[in-house]
Amino acid sequence: MTSLIDTFRTLASFSPPKRSLKDAPWEDYVDWAIAQGLGPLAAYNLEYRLGGADAPAWARDRLLSVYQGSVNDNVLKLVNFKRAVDDFEGKRALVLGGAAFAEALYPHVAFRPVIDLELLLRPEDVGPLSTHLSAVRFLPQKGELPPGAIRDLFDGNTHLYLYAELLGGRSREEESALFDRALPMRVYGPSFFRLELEDAILVTCLSHAREGYRIPLLSLVDLRELLRGAPDVSGPYSRPVDFALLRQRAKAWRIDRALYASTAIVARLFPDAQAAAEQAQPTLRPATKRLLDRWVVEPLSTVGRVTSVRGSDRLRRLLAGGRT
Repeated sequence: MTSLIDTFRTLASFSPPKRSLKDAPWEDYVDWAIAQGLGPLAAYNLEYRLGGADAPAWARDRLLSVYQGSVNDNVLKLVNFKRAVDDFEGKRALVLGGAAFAEALYPHVAFRPVIDLELLLRPEDVGPLSTHLSAVRFLPQKGELPPGAIRDLFDGNTHLYLYAELLGGRSREEESALFDRALPMRVYGPSFFRLELEDAILVTCLSHAREGYRIPLLSLVDLRELLRGAPDVSGPYSRPVDFALLRQRAKAWRIDRALYASTAIVARLFPDAQAAAEQAQPTLRPATKRLLDRWVVEPLSTVGRVTSVRGSDRLRRLLAGGRT
């Protein structure tokens, strides 16, 4: 009998092994995978890498519809964003999350759904970019913001969240260095950049902690590919990670626990990334590791889990070093 985790690993791989998935737990997998952002990649693997893998027609049809929707939605969002910012010059904005990863980590942009757009700016540049975007119908919204975001702009289809800092004021020099090390994203014009590789890994782990590890597994696929140095594509993240530098920056940012927790989850979920994930892990006290393993790593490594322990989100933020 094919287990849920075997189904997940096969269909979340960029090079899935040829096999039959006839006896996979499709009733448990399909809706869960879609909710985790894994539907498009799973659909592609089933249809084009595994020849259907003996999966039931209803499961293939459901996943394929998500794949087709992801293609159209990603193209619409990213093209509209490009049109909105292409002539914005004189500042430096860092594209975060899915919009920075979709074509840099994944063999096809449709594999990685881009739900929202996120930008990091220097505080003095938030106003000028907001004004520019308001002129092209990205209008300010009221309501709850993601952790750390200071502004929500919406064009009727896509939320664009603006951040003025990521490190919580812990180090102005470290914050400024993110901009200095950033890599150009010329497709969006001269003012747009993405985090360099080690920074992208650390910011991903920090975002996990600030969300209390209530995250879709898609974000752990992002982290898997960052840690592996994006070997399945040829792009800005396709190089070996400097793990010593990574651990050094994690210590300077005071996010050792977040780096440990997120990479330990990746090591458990993805055997092909285990070696890289373990190389990334900082040295922690045994008692701290036991707490992280119990309250963060083990629950997040349980494939199919959709609920969390009552009150555990705040504890996870505390343990992992995120804001409370």
